[in-house]
Amino acid sequence: MPEWLAVVALGLIEGVTEFLPISSTGHLLLVQGSGWLPRQSDLFNIGIQSGTAVAVAVAFAGRLRDLVDRRHEAAARSFMLKLVAAFTLTAAGGLVLKRVGVTLPRDVAPVAWATLLGGVAILLVEWAMRGRAARSEVTWAVALAVGAAQLFAAVFPGTSRAGATILVALALGLTRSMATEFSFLLGVPTLLAAGGYEALQVLQQPARSETSWGMIALGTVVSALAALVAVRWLLRFIQTHTFMGFGWYRVALGLLILTGVPRGA
Repeated sequence: MPEWLAVVALGLIEGVTEFLPISSTGHLLLVQGSGWLPRQSDLFNIGIQSGTAVAVAVAFAGRLRDLVDRRHEAAARSFMLKLVAAFTLTAAGGLVLKRVGVTLPRDVAPVAWATLLGGVAILLVEWAMRGRAARSEVTWAVALAVGAAQLFAAVFPGTSRAGATILVALALGLTRSMATEFSFLLGVPTLLAAGGYEALQVLQQPARSETSWGMIALGTVVSALAALVAVRWLLRFIQTHTFMGFGWYRVALGLLILTGVPRGA
């Protein structure tokens, strides 16, 4: 397969799955670890996430402008401070994880288990939410818990950053639409920072790079376009649906991987 075609395929996978609660990193590792698509560097896998962050900024442009215009109001200022706090927690924890040597796994088995157990967790939380009143205000407890959930997802690929953050917010009583919005907006600085950090490390140590910058740029553009479509679709979807379907998908995918996919490259 030509390199550019594999990069386009990986960009599509990243873009479609990043903000759905099914784990983009998990899917990227699975298709690469199983040999379906050529294995890429961590720089590539992390870098193309930046495109999905840009897509969210575009999809939420109106909401972001509103927050900036109302920055002097207590409600808007509180919401932005909670986003900053959640991001700071994630960024600080992410630096610690990097320093202790946490890297993406090369074996698909842990990804499969994270996918499966994450699906079970979605089903349990959705069942527990039935008939329960939810609130639309993001509390400090929710913001910090969501930041911690991002770290958990980073340690266990297959968990899903979007899935973990939305699930925690739902479990703490937030409405489905607000949980999704907070998770998505938090993803913008988180994904941009992760991509920027990885790129900086490679620039400082060029020997680490195993992928051309041109291919990274191509994957990033493709992921941005795919993510924009996926995000807009999901925002409409959750108006009338739960996340149960994603839960069952993850359970089925996890079982399929555990029973039918080779455990390494």
